Amino acid sequence: MNDKPFAITLGVGSSLANKTGAWRTERPVYMDRLPPCNNACPAGENIQRWLSLAEEPSYEAAWRQIMQDNPFPAIMGRVCYRPCESACNRGTLDEAVGINSVERFLGDEAIKQGWTMPVTIEPSGKRVLVIGAGPAGLSAAYHLTLLGHSVTVMDSGSAPGGMMRFGIPRYRLPRHILDAEIDRILDMGVTLELDRTVTDLPQAIRGYNAAFLAVGAHIGKRAYIPAGDSARILDAVAVLRGMEDAEPPLLGRRVVVYGGGNTAMDAARTAKRLGAADAIVVYRRTRDRMPAHDSEVTEAVEEGVRMKWLSTISHADGGAITIEKMRLDETGFPQPTSEYEELAADSVVLALGQEADLSLLAGLPGIEVEHGVVKVAPNLMTGCPGVFAGGDMVPAERTVTVAVGHGKKAARHIDAWLRRSSNEAAPRHELADFDLLNTWYYSDAPATVRSKLDLARRTTTFDEVEHGLDQETALYEARRCLSCGNCFECDNCYGVCPDNAIVKLGPGLRYEIDLDFCKGCGLCVSECPAGAIEMVPEIT
Repeated sequence: MNDKPFAITLGVGSSLANKTGAWRTERPVYMDRLPPCNNACPAGENIQRWLSLAEEPSYEAAWRQIMQDNPFPAIMGRVCYRPCESACNRGTLDEAVGINSVERFLGDEAIKQGWTMPVTIEPSGKRVLVIGAGPAGLSAAYHLTLLGHSVTVMDSGSAPGGMMRFGIPRYRLPRHILDAEIDRILDMGVTLELDRTVTDLPQAIRGYNAAFLAVGAHIGKRAYIPAGDSARILDAVAVLRGMEDAEPPLLGRRVVVYGGGNTAMDAARTAKRLGAADAIVVYRRTRDRMPAHDSEVTEAVEEGVRMKWLSTISHADGGAITIEKMRLDETGFPQPTSEYEELAADSVVLALGQEADLSLLAGLPGIEVEHGVVKVAPNLMTGCPGVFAGGDMVPAERTVTVAVGHGKKAARHIDAWLRRSSNEAAPRHELADFDLLNTWYYSDAPATVRSKLDLARRTTTFDEVEHGLDQETALYEARRCLSCGNCFECDNCYGVCPDNAIVKLGPGLRYEIDLDFCKGCGLCVSECPAGAIEMVPEIT
């Protein structure tokens, strides 16, 4: 038996003996690029990260990753308009990953399992007032609490949620889901004061170290419509808000909704559920210029809502309205044609946009209002030191997702202001474009289609229209993620390297390159499915 230590004898032609790294003019470098889904999310979620956790599957860890940025995954999985999916590289390959579907599954699972967010940081001793219990205000309260501050939320409503409760119908957002995610925030120690209309802001903020203003756009815009004494003209925001009352609003059998946004679609679909035999949306432009999201328009049409494109209401009277046909000029602006049509209508619902009530700002120095919104700095601070604003009150797209992102951003800047520190954003990585991917390695995998409530029941009930995923379909959908721009340890680079220069560091640790032996052939770069490696010039 040979007792000598085991040894490898290197031949003269071996790359190990020759150290082929000396031949190299370029070297491969592992990259972390910005996934387009992350880049497109207004709430700033690390979507790719939580999808990878859901793939394992590790559902609670995935949910906790979402909760670092967004306290409302079950809500967002229902009402977000999915800009992440519009940006998803998988949509170029076949169909976008159902990110929204998986987020809803994780949010629902958290409610079912009773997962909570513990507050582990030491109290800061600072008090922050939040005015408005909508998505921006509650998001800010959540993040401020996690940062150690004592938060009080004041709202003029009888229940929290803002436009999530009083503007989004139950068939899109069931109230038990809304209540569960709000209750989780309140259970963290947030103080909520309802039926508190703030009229004297300087007085309200006394005793607090900072304030965040997040008053929602609850006031419907008006338009002058010549009308007879018997005409019944209502406001869409008031109609939707009235659905939370014991007695829903009476709209009649023939309802005309004037407007082209998502609120108009909600009002028309609500009218159908309240018994309207005919619900018509009158809009001045064409469908492709309609501000309502396409999914909202499609579902409204499916439910029997009629659309009158290129039309405007010129007169309303009891039982009928007169509409004038329009045409678009070369700039896309609607112009009258002097062609008229009469429509039967028991009521007209105006859905022409909303505004926030900014009257509470009176008496607070330094705050500037322009075009109906509050001017804020990049950190969301107003001209009054320590007073921040977000959501519908500031210039931005008015969606729940944007508002939640504002709440997080405001909380982090408020925390920095209170601690006299900075909250500089980390440099953004290079975007992981589709052309960086090696899609040969990805098999066809069509997106999961969420089922919907039977059409016959959709117009007779306020039951939720769109259903969620189960564990099997959620896992499948999460595994459709391409991990754009970031290594997911597939071992391709390790397997294709002709010089055995790739070193595996262990699960979750990725790889490193032994530059003694890498000759810079670039095979690892061309065969990386995710585009997570690039060649850089060798430094001499």
